[in-house]
Amino acid sequence: MKSLKLWILLFTLGATLNAAGLSLSGSVFSDNQKIITSRNMGFVTQVNVSEGSRVRTGDLLYTIDSQEIDSSKAQIESAISQAQLSHQMYQNQYQNVTINLERNKRLLEQDMVSRYEVENLELARTNLLNSMSIAKYQVEQAKARLKEVNNQYRYLRIVAPNNGVIISKSIKVGEMAMPGMPTMVLADLSDLKINVDVAESNLKLTTIGKKVKVSIPSVGYVGSGTITSVIPNSNPMTHTFKVKISFKTRQSVYPGMYALVEI
Repeated sequence: MKSLKLWILLFTLGATLNAAGLSLSGSVFSDNQKIITSRNMGFVTQVNVSEGSRVRTGDLLYTIDSQEIDSSKAQIESAISQAQLSHQMYQNQYQNVTINLERNKRLLEQDMVSRYEVENLELARTNLLNSMSIAKYQVEQAKARLKEVNNQYRYLRIVAPNNGVIISKSIKVGEMAMPGMPTMVLADLSDLKINVDVAESNLKLTTIGKKVKVSIPSVGYVGSGTITSVIPNSNPMTHTFKVKISFKTRQSVYPGMYALVEI
């Protein structure tokens, strides 16, 4: 009876200890899996991929409408035009006041105008010079904001950060993309690992860096792998630990495939 219970437990864990060592069953996963989100809010206008699509770095995944950014850009461009117009107006006034000031200085030498008039013109020129500086600063600030807004357009085109395959997609044309909300999951097929559960009693066999035998029956792959990490969080129900094993293959292996590991 005890032997039967032990056999059932080992079968549940997918692990059997034989003369050759420990045999474990697990699954393939991507250790470089990215959740794709958008930075801006807007309606999705185009979706170029579906679940299972292979993509390369820089490939366009989907696009978001630019209505909000277009509105901000129009307001800033209007502010730039107004600031430039004000600067030109102050500049013209400054030139006129400067001409009048020079003429009145000559007239003052001939006692044909009062010093008060000359001083008023000097004050007006100083004020206009300050107004020109303020208007110029406003133009520069508005242009800086315009540059920031123009940079936001590139965030409306969501592209693949690396090569991989789309394993999940939750966005459609016409739906609202929200900042930070997951829209797709991209799995990097060049960084695949195998995840297995190891009983606490067998944990001593899974030292980091240890070479193990790896096989993926569905594609006929048999090779070697290396234990890269042992997750130190015991499952309180089964007292098992997660162990990650890296391996290399040129065969078509995908996340989720069944794998066998012999330690």
